[in-house]
Amino acid sequence: MPVSETYVVVGAGHAGGRAVEAMRNAGFTGKIILIGDEPHLPYERPPLSKELLQGKPEAHTPVRDDAFYAENDIDCRLGRRATALDPARKTVTLDDGSHIAFDKLLLTTGGAVRRLPVPGADLANIHYLRTLDDSRAIDAGLADGKRIVVVGGGFIGLEVAASARQRGCAVTVLEMADRLMGRAVLSEISEAFRRLHAEHGVDIRLNTGVASFDGDGSVTHAVTGDDEKLPTDMAVIGVGIVPETALAVDAGLTVENGIVVDEFGRTSAPDIYAAGDVTNHLNPLYSRRIRLESWQNAQNQAIAAAKTMCGEAQAYSEVPWMWSDQFDANLQVAGLPEIWDRVVFRGDTGAADFIGFQMAGDRVVGAMSVNRPRDMRIARRLIGGDKPLDDAALADEAVSMRDLMR
Repeated sequence: MPVSETYVVVGAGHAGGRAVEAMRNAGFTGKIILIGDEPHLPYERPPLSKELLQGKPEAHTPVRDDAFYAENDIDCRLGRRATALDPARKTVTLDDGSHIAFDKLLLTTGGAVRRLPVPGADLANIHYLRTLDDSRAIDAGLADGKRIVVVGGGFIGLEVAASARQRGCAVTVLEMADRLMGRAVLSEISEAFRRLHAEHGVDIRLNTGVASFDGDGSVTHAVTGDDEKLPTDMAVIGVGIVPETALAVDAGLTVENGIVVDEFGRTSAPDIYAAGDVTNHLNPLYSRRIRLESWQNAQNQAIAAAKTMCGEAQAYSEVPWMWSDQFDANLQVAGLPEIWDRVVFRGDTGAADFIGFQMAGDRVVGAMSVNRPRDMRIARRLIGGDKPLDDAALADEAVSMRDLMR
């Protein structure tokens, strides 16, 4: 690993920030260039929909402070967008026309918000949430008595709804499916969070989509598929993200629901790697490809890929895990099972204090918890384990979770 080598990271989000840190920790002493289209140094995204919208600007969490990048000689090109990648010449072109040569390159371009293609969606005060500036723009419109329509009952939409309600806003959530977070959680958890939001005064509308937005320059109404006009001062749309693969597609890399990489983060092109939300990666634990949008994946896959780039081949092989905080409730999801034959619950599903174990035979293949972070820490270790587990013991509160591991 000659000291004269140049490593380039395209994407200065959480994954990019952890990647350049890992490169230096792995002993790489060559040149590192970090390219990001936002004007901010890498930061963590979870506070964007929670604390920052609750009026807590101190919750903004940079991955590392300014001094770290200076002390570690990391060249940060912020506010710059990569427009072209040439794998053969090993160059990346930026939107200012400059060309950067690299020996190895890591793509951590993440995802872009999925746009809602309805009339009026370009009116002022209609927001999407992906970046720090997005969060700050939404925060500026949250005040006691303001009417907020949230489109999408997934994690981001519900976190925004909870934060807005805690600021005193009147909040309506529109979800096209028949339950909340339907693609991600068990029906019992969907119902627990429907009750939670209703108890806090959020108007949840299931089986309801948006047909259009009305307003003269700025949004004044969200029009549902049933032609109901909901007065609103601001709308926030959270209907998912799509991987930012344009650079990879144009460069001829293999792309299929994300940039295709192996367990080490290697793409189809030599010396080009990818990590984070943008990848469709092979997970050895599941012997299949998956694409994840989570804090854990952004951080740990980026670290593994960076180490591999530096000569310490490290496979990214972890049980997927994510969380959401809404009002005073903590939701955690672990595992990514395709098939299970039953769910064993421990705790009270009616009181939003439980954990559900997804079972395949006598093995735990997934777990979801509400307000049970300690139980989840152990459940994550049970997933994929070799020990057969008994339904009665899993459900029995008198049996310690730790005892289940023995």
